[in-house]
Amino acid sequence: MKELSLNILDIAQNSIHAEATLVEILLYETEESLKLSIIDDGRGMSEEFLQRVTDPFSTTRTTRKVGMGLPLLKLAAEQTGGYMEITSKERALWPDDHGTCVTAFFYKNHLDFTPLGDVISTVVSLVQGSPDVDFRFVHELPDRTVELDTRELREVLGDDIPLSSPEILVWIRSSLMEQYGEGE
Repeated sequence: MKELSLNILDIAQNSIHAEATLVEILLYETEESLKLSIIDDGRGMSEEFLQRVTDPFSTTRTTRKVGMGLPLLKLAAEQTGGYMEITSKERALWPDDHGTCVTAFFYKNHLDFTPLGDVISTVVSLVQGSPDVDFRFVHELPDRTVELDTRELREVLGDDIPLSSPEILVWIRSSLMEQYGEGE
């Protein structure tokens, strides 16, 4: 993929498909590195599937026989000298503490570093496409922290206004842009 934001979108959609009610997208960025973690409370993966999840021919999708999201993220991280790791607890075995965590570490100064891309549009798209799922987005940069937690929005909005309403999506985009300092 040409941008890491597209990897984030793909993996978060996997979390939604795995019945997650909360998806956390955490970015920790320094001048030299970027650490990306996507954590969900979905149904998790069996140990057997976890061992082969980065094989492109292992997928839970029924619409196609190839799953490229995790293998491509792993390749993108390793090309920079970084790594990717996945941990998962299956709901059947861990009914009170289940889900998956995908972490990828990148060296930004490497020639093969894939740019982050339009992460704002990724977050807005996820909220729009899955308004019943909660998202927590945190991007720690050297000079600022950008945050969005849809659980906080729900507290303010109540049950009458869906997160997918156009006004709320515009507000989310504007809020993230302001936090990033875009348009200053």
